[in-house]
Amino acid sequence: MTQLTEQQITDNYKTLRKIINDTFSGLRLDKLNHMYDDLEDRMVVAPASSVEHYHNSKVGGYVEHILHVIKFSQQIKKVWEQAGATIDFTDEELVFAAMHHDLGKVGDELGNEFYTPNESEWHIKNQGKIYNVNPEIEHMDVTDRSFFLLQEYGIKYSKQEFYGIRLADGMYVDYNKPYLMTSIPTSMLRTHLPIIIHQADMMATYYERDMWKTGNKKEAKKVEQSVNKIKKAVDNEVKEKFNTKTTDAKDIFNELFGEAKKWFIF
Repeated sequence: MTQLTEQQITDNYKTLRKIINDTFSGLRLDKLNHMYDDLEDRMVVAPASSVEHYHNSKVGGYVEHILHVIKFSQQIKKVWEQAGATIDFTDEELVFAAMHHDLGKVGDELGNEFYTPNESEWHIKNQGKIYNVNPEIEHMDVTDRSFFLLQEYGIKYSKQEFYGIRLADGMYVDYNKPYLMTSIPTSMLRTHLPIIIHQADMMATYYERDMWKTGNKKEAKKVEQSVNKIKKAVDNEVKEKFNTKTTDAKDIFNELFGEAKKWFIF
């Protein structure tokens, strides 16, 4: 897996904080900055998932994922606008929901990380399980913990933002089905924000998975090139040592000592 550099991790977090300061204002901005200051040490290094073939299971993966979801949600919103769909939410609400849909993956209010590095080499190698859920953290759904952390810092959110965060996982979780599967007109969603957030989240997830696959291919290519270089160096050393043009053991023997049949008298 291609890891983020220290500079990339730092730059990503600075970008996230800039988005916060450019998007929000007043008391809400103050409280958001307070929360991000408190969570910074964990947030900067947090992964976005525990398994490498999910998405961004690497140091700094969480912040990078959030930046992707923000970017893609803004792009998808424009597609909806161009299609003539009703946009019944503000840009601030869009960014807020995208930014906090996975907040619970940072950890809890007590300072516990949500993910901890997996110490089992077998599980890392055979299952790609890079992280484990921290056994010290009290069990809580990621989305529920996102809301809990926001209220812990006194950060209010609109109804649209609530739906955007609550339904970000779409039909992947059962508790979203009553919101998304109803055929009763009065029970159907009255905002498109959660649909756009879910689409952006899925787009980011698949994009990050593609980057993981590409990174693996590049790493495999590098390994192959390194192996070939080593083989070539060894071949040259063998040829030089035995003053021969071949590295095949049988051919070297024949070049040095002649055909085997010449050594036997019948």
